[in-house]
Parts: sequence; structure tokens; C-alpha cells
Amino acid sequence: MEDLILTNDNKIIFLILDGLGDIPNPAFSYLTPLEAAKKPNIDNLAMKSGILGRIMPVGIGITPGSGPGHLSLFGYDPIQYEIGRGVLEVLGLNMDLQDGDLAARANFCTVRDGIVADRRAGRIETRETERLCKTISETVSEIEGVQVIIKPGKSHRFALIFRGKGLSDKLSDADPHKDNRPFVNTSPKTKDAELAARIVNTFITRVMEILKEEKVANGVLLRGFSNKPGIPTFSHEFHLNALAIATYPMYRGIAKVLGMDVKEEPKDYQEMIRILKENYSSYQFFFLHIKETDLAGEDGNFPEKVKAIENVDAIIPDIYELNPHVLVITGDHSTPCPLKGHGWHPVPLLLVTKTGERDGMAFHEKNCILGSIGTIYSKQLMFLALAHGLKLDKYGA
Repeated sequence: MEDLILTNDNKIIFLILDGLGDIPNPAFSYLTPLEAAKKPNIDNLAMKSGILGRIMPVGIGITPGSGPGHLSLFGYDPIQYEIGRGVLEVLGLNMDLQDGDLAARANFCTVRDGIVADRRAGRIETRETERLCKTISETVSEIEGVQVIIKPGKSHRFALIFRGKGLSDKLSDADPHKDNRPFVNTSPKTKDAELAARIVNTFITRVMEILKEEKVANGVLLRGFSNKPGIPTFSHEFHLNALAIATYPMYRGIAKVLGMDVKEEPKDYQEMIRILKENYSSYQFFFLHIKETDLAGEDGNFPEKVKAIENVDAIIPDIYELNPHVLVITGDHSTPCPLKGHGWHPVPLLLVTKTGERDGMAFHEKNCILGSIGTIYSKQLMFLALAHGLKLDKYGA
């Protein structure tokens, strides 16, 4: 397929509302947040110039993580290419990841009597995480000759690099993944991961001792253990210069792994638009990431997810006035409010195009079932966008 890709300066924008998809909610008249939201700008584009459909991030019935969800959006088979969340997190925080390093995604939690009462420690403020990480760094900088490098992220999150020889990433998560479950350590999945497991569990033990007097953030959870991967760059695969504009470290990390350029971290949506406009002439592909929809879904907060969608709708005119040849609005996965977590459900897709095609319907899950795109795998979306951007040549005679 690489031989079919044509080079032109037509612009493609992917506006990704993390966790956008949802399911009918009986507590809100069986609507979804996307259906309930007042989003005149998005719906106007959808009805006048949009075609609708749904995407499956990985496979039927498979609940995807954000890493596989984004990889597939960018045209990569998430089964063939696997990038651990630890790698994404440390790269997103501009940490120096070297060959052989073991990266991990981490966050503070609340533990009571051996039970993880709150995996997110009440979403403590970033300055609290910075304080705690500083204390830990000063106390636990080395374990059995392995260097420990810590950097705070946003809210309750931070990232870790364990730097030493023979550190395999074949480890289970030291995270129960749900509240009100017993605290767990990591376990080696293979014999050559026993050293790494011992180092990680020693780190956890020492940190828990440091945090024992903390009222809220008195524990840590580690997951997404991963080594530096090898993966072809986005520009090599699709012949596009790409710019990522994202706030959260993980999504900046995904972009960096794929060789996309990443500018300064936007503080709000208006700054995101500013960065987009200032760099619009230098790139052909733009990835804009919105996190708030996912946060509301994970909290099970229907009104907040509606509000998040409406807030994005307000910046649509600023984006579309740049006149992209293709504007894609979708999500990396569904985060249904009733589930309070990622779901296996198809993700609604809107593709705004210059070809004159349109389905003439507002953008929400029920209409997307009827859309002309149908239901496709996320990894096919990139080729659909290239085609609408007139960037694919004819195949065969």
C-alpha cells in the first residue's frame, strides 16, 4: 500500500476525543452524552459535509487500552505493534529513555487495611504529586545497583525508569485495576523477569514505608512495564509530516514513539488552537487530543461528559476555518459512563470531507450505526482519510 501514497499539501486533522463512545444511559432517557450534548458546530459540519460510521479499535468484544486505541487510529495494527504504557508515559514527560531501560506508568493511591480504596488518591493536585515524588527520589534512587528515575505527571500520576542490566518487561501490573480490591505486587511472567520483579517490589515496599503517614496518597500502583520498542515512523509509513498537540504525557509519548513532532504543552483549548494555527503551513497531518471526555466517562459522570463535548464544539469553528481537506472527529475507544471505564463498544466516527459526500445526519452513536462508512477497524481509518485527502493513487491498471 505504501506505493499508492501520493504527496500533496492537503491537510488532514484528527480531533480525538478520548473515550468519546458511550452507550444509552437509562438514567438520562437512554441517551448517550454525544446525543445529549448541544453541539451545533459539529452537527452542522456532519449534516452538510460529513459521513458517519463506527470504528473498532482492536477487535470485536475486545476492550482496548489507550495505547492500542491510538496506534490503530494512526494506521498501525495494534496486535502487531505493542507499545507499553510505561514507555508512552516516560516519553510524554520528556524523560530520557535508553535501550535496556524498564519504564513504568505509576500513580498514587489510597490503601486501607491492604485494600486499594481509591486507585487515584482522590485525584490529588499536581503539586502534591511533585512533593511526594521529590521525597521518594531523595530516598530511593538506587536498588541493587539499578538506578531509579522518577518524574511527576499530572494530578496523581507519575512515571518511572529503572535503569540497569537484565531488566525484562515481562511483568504483571502491580495494580488491581479496580477500587476496593486487595493491593498487589508485580509477578514475573518469565524466569528472566525475576530480577525486574524483585527490584520493582522492593521499590514499592520502600515507597509504602515513606508514605505511611500520608492521609490520602499512602500507596503507589505501577503498571504498563515496558522496554523501548522498535516501530516504523508515521512519516515513513504515510509520507506525511505530522504534528501532535496534546496535554497528557501518554499521548505526547505515543506521538514521539511514532516520530511525530510534539510542540509545547497547551494549557487550554485556546492555546491548542494557537499552536495549530502557528504551525499549520509546516505539516500535512495534525493530531489534536482531548482528554476530558475520558475522565468524565471513567468517573461515570454523564453531565460532565456532555459538558466536555460541548466545550470541544466551541472550538470547532477555529479548527475548520483553516480549511482542512479532511477533518476526522472520533475517539480512541469508548468509555461508557455506566461502566466507569473503557468499553469494547464501537466508537462513533465523523469524517468531514471535500468530496461532496454527506449522510445528512447529526453526529451521535445511533446515527453512526446508519452512516455510509459502516463499521470498520480503526487501523483502516488512516487509509480512508488519505483517500479523502486525495493522497492515494489508483491500484492496478
